[in-house]
Amino acid sequence: MTGLILFFFHLGNAALLPLLGQSAVASFKVDPAVYTAATVVIAQLTMIPMALLAAKLAEKRGYGPVFLFALLALPARGLVAGFWHDPWSIVPVQILDGVGAGLIGVATPGIVAKILRGTGHVNMGLGIVMTLQGIGAALDSTAGGLFAYHAGYGAAFLALTVSACCALALFLAAGRWLPPFGTELAN
Repeated sequence: MTGLILFFFHLGNAALLPLLGQSAVASFKVDPAVYTAATVVIAQLTMIPMALLAAKLAEKRGYGPVFLFALLALPARGLVAGFWHDPWSIVPVQILDGVGAGLIGVATPGIVAKILRGTGHVNMGLGIVMTLQGIGAALDSTAGGLFAYHAGYGAAFLALTVSACCALALFLAAGRWLPPFGTELAN
């Protein structure tokens, strides 16, 4: 289930930034190099403290809430990109990217390790999960690009948001992750 959730997470995540950059350059004539650099800096400045916070939260409450908060950040990111058509939308969109990436980067290996503890298959399990994640990311660029080409950037952002919502729905459907927030995955 974790692999499928991450497939949909990355199916809704990977193309968002390149499409946002293309949209800003096409619509607002921003400097592509400066805009791209800003996207990276904003996300990294957010991701690092979020990863540190994720580690502390996982230690106290388990990986469930960390995973949940990451999955909540992505649909919010897609909605901001889809409805706020301004070059400054980069700020909240990339802050939310840093939140999601920082949290999911800590939660994913932790959850896999907890699920497969004692089996001797943690590395294989993480490899499978990461492969599914990579497939989602690879397909995302094609899907996002097709939506942008045929229906416009706003529609592409909203389509990516639907995929992010699928990840969240799968997580919520796997009820064992829910309150008291990951007790099965607590340290």
